[in-house]
Formats: sequence, structure tokens, C-alpha cells
Amino acid sequence: MQQRSDQARREAGAGAALRLPQVIGHRGAAAAAPENTLASIRKAKELGASWIEFDVKLTSDGQAILFHDDRLERTTDGQGAVAATTLAEIKRLDAGSWFGPAFRGEPVPTFDEALMLCVELGLGINVEIKPCRHREAETAAVAMAILRQHWPQHMAVPVVSSFAPESLRIAREVAPEVPRGYLADRLPRNWRDLMARYDCVALHLNQRWLSMRQRTAVTAAGVPLVLYTVNDGARARRHLESGVTSVITDHIDRILAAIGAAAPDASIGAAVQR
Repeated sequence: MQQRSDQARREAGAGAALRLPQVIGHRGAAAAAPENTLASIRKAKELGASWIEFDVKLTSDGQAILFHDDRLERTTDGQGAVAATTLAEIKRLDAGSWFGPAFRGEPVPTFDEALMLCVELGLGINVEIKPCRHREAETAAVAMAILRQHWPQHMAVPVVSSFAPESLRIAREVAPEVPRGYLADRLPRNWRDLMARYDCVALHLNQRWLSMRQRTAVTAAGVPLVLYTVNDGARARRHLESGVTSVITDHIDRILAAIGAAAPDASIGAAVQR
């Protein structure tokens, strides 16, 4: 894809609106296909998602891949730390058989492979920067450079989130025009200050630990609120009716059915002007 100049990217980002859908697929479609794979991305589209979330981390040779854990064992037939394994070694692994025999031989995708598939399918993306320890800055720098290179202007403005403050800082430094979401397990007391510190436009929280009072405080402040991981249809509906912008779910079709969404973009959450 043709690369835009830095100035053009900044101008595009400055006038772009982040529009989040009500339902975002978790690691693609994690309940229906092996997470963080191209198969999972395709399945998310098939199930009706308009956006997906996935994790990005680096191999030992600095290549960005879709992967959640720091180690290989849970979701591949490999062993050892991701940070100690090269891309070539990871590409030889089976990342699908653990989920089911139908996915035997499914590889771990690179970040750019995932981006190109999302563009082909017309899927919006929440990119979670998931660095291995001590690689917070490097992971963010590589991921943002790839995102800038491969994400076209005509697609929905993506959002980048991370539990790692240093990754958010570098993401802002490398690609200030890409909106950021502050990601946390629990709502910090100083959440407004933290969002401002990294120029975040959305708040991403674990719905398990969020009280009704906290939820109301965030939504009343007009801050787009994204909750993970919401797999119960009735709970998803209550969250969205109370002002939550988006829910991230493993069960895309279940949640879409529960909220009565006739189409992936039947209802759009908050728009945030950059």
C-alpha cells in the first residue's frame, strides 16, 4: 500500500473521528477459532463483527506478530518464550490444533499479514500492544510503524491500547494521529490524569471489577468506555443501555443477537474528535 507522508498522516488524524461499534471481537473470534490467527479474523467477519481486537508482541528478532502470552505453550505446539524465539521458528509452529482439529496447521500471523486481511475484509481494529517484559518501547515503536505503513486512510480510524504506560507513550510519540485507549484491569482513582498524560481518548476496563458507580462516573464524563470480556448477552445489553460504548467479546454472534443488532454497524458508539 502507498505510504503517506508524516504531514499527511497527521492532518488525516487530526480531523478523523474514532467511531467504535457496540461489539468488538476478542482476539478475532476467540470462542469460534484459535485466537489471534487469520482464521479467527475471518471467523469474526463471518459472525457479523465490524471490529476486532487482537494482541501484538515481538519475536526475538524484532518482528511483530499476533500473540497474547509471553510463552508459546498454551496456543501453539512450541515451547519457550516468545521473546527468545525468531519469526522463522514461530512460523513453523501449529497455532490451531490446540483449539480443534479443523484448524490444524494454522500459523501465527505477522502483524502486517493481519492488517492486510482486516483491510480486505473491511474490519476495524483495536490493536493491543502486548509487550514482553522490558520491550515496552520497542514493541510500540515497531507496531506503530507497521500500522502507519499498512493501514489506509479510507478505513475506519483504529484505536491502540495497552496495559504498558511506556507503550502508550511511545505510541503517541511515533504516531500521534492514531487514537489511544487507556487499558486497565481496574479503574484507577486518577484515571482522568492518566488518560490526559498519554492523550487517550477512550478507557478500556475489565467489566468484572467495574462497579455501577464507577461505570456511571466514566460515562457521565462523556468518555468512551470499552469493557472486556463480556460473554453474557443480558449483561452486554445492560452495559450498552447504561452508556457503555463497546463490549469486547469472545462470542460475537451471541452478543449481537442479544442486543438486537440486525447488522454489524446497526448502532455506533461515541465519536471522538481528534
